[in-house]
Amino acid sequence: MADLAQTDAHICFGGEQLQFTHPSEVCKCTMTFSIYLPPQAKSGKVPVVWWLSGLTCTDQNFVTKAGAQGPASELGVAVIAPDTSPRGDGVPDDPDAAYDFGLAAGFYVNATQDPFAEHYQMYSYITEELPALVGSEFPLDMDRQGIFGHSMGGHGALTLGLKNPEQYRSISAFAPIVSPLNCPWGHKALGGYLGPDTDAWAAHDACALVSAAAGSGDTRPLLVDQGDADTFLDEQLKPHLLSQACEAAGRELTLRMQPGYDHSYYFMASFMDDHLRHHAEALS
Repeated sequence: MADLAQTDAHICFGGEQLQFTHPSEVCKCTMTFSIYLPPQAKSGKVPVVWWLSGLTCTDQNFVTKAGAQGPASELGVAVIAPDTSPRGDGVPDDPDAAYDFGLAAGFYVNATQDPFAEHYQMYSYITEELPALVGSEFPLDMDRQGIFGHSMGGHGALTLGLKNPEQYRSISAFAPIVSPLNCPWGHKALGGYLGPDTDAWAAHDACALVSAAAGSGDTRPLLVDQGDADTFLDEQLKPHLLSQACEAAGRELTLRMQPGYDHSYYFMASFMDDHLRHHAEALS
């Protein structure tokens, strides 16, 4: 496989759970991703669902904790989990080594501010470079793509999905940061990567994007699960803002507030089957 180095492989539910590294021209470093190929991929191309993870995560958190392989095998969909940021020598981190900016906190945007602009090009990496690579190397039907994620990755799934209706047929999220314009995580990340102009931030705010897309003919429904015992609910996540934006724009949103659930992978694993079925139905 051109430019791909396999670093892990396991048989799982009759399919293959694989991990690869590759040189990224976009991020100017070595990047890592994991891919689950269901057993159906042995006989033909399968649709693909992209998973975007949250703050502090690598590709492996989802692979080992989310329980996605079983339903993905049944439904015949591939699931790809990229890393959450560029890494390596020379890749800048948060000056204070905080968890919510820099390494493992790329926020799925293309940074414009130094010193981050050279490497932190996660938007282009996820929407352009990595799809081109996997589409050429694996039995994937790239005309049938969906996207979902958690927290920072939920923000990424909503914004990348909304901004690219021709690429992603389906969108869902667990406990997403729905409005970086209105929370501390968003202010720090978008300010650091994009600078102080909040107009630039709005292009990466799910609520603003929903409002901007009103009347565009984009009818893809959104599925969001949120635990009501999530400690980040009121300060960082604010799902009611997405509900208000979708209602005003006439966009279909299924927002499920799950009693007693927190922000962990235990929460995500509990409803992973529902989300993969949401995507499989749209990609069928």
